[in-house]
Amino acid sequence: MNDLSDPRPSLPEWIVDVYDVLSTHSHNSAESEDVQSIPREQAFEVLHNSDELALESEDASHALTRLLERGYFYEVGNELRVTMPED
Repeated sequence: MNDLSDPRPSLPEWIVDVYDVLSTHSHNSAESEDVQSIPREQAFEVLHNSDELALESEDASHALTRLLERGYFYEVGNELRVTMPED
């Protein structure tokens, strides 16, 4: 379900589920402890092995693209950094 107070554009629920799974598997970035990130390759592995999601490779790629386009993640090098909505 989309949070009406979230300033980011809404996405289909299955893509938000991808965001939630990847956010759960993210960790503090090597460059900054205030930034949660996950390496791109690890993100695909997490999505492929997730019991919560049943995604094919093309679906995972599409979801990551949409999450990047809508500002849920931003990419630095090979890391996907989590964008947290402001309170």
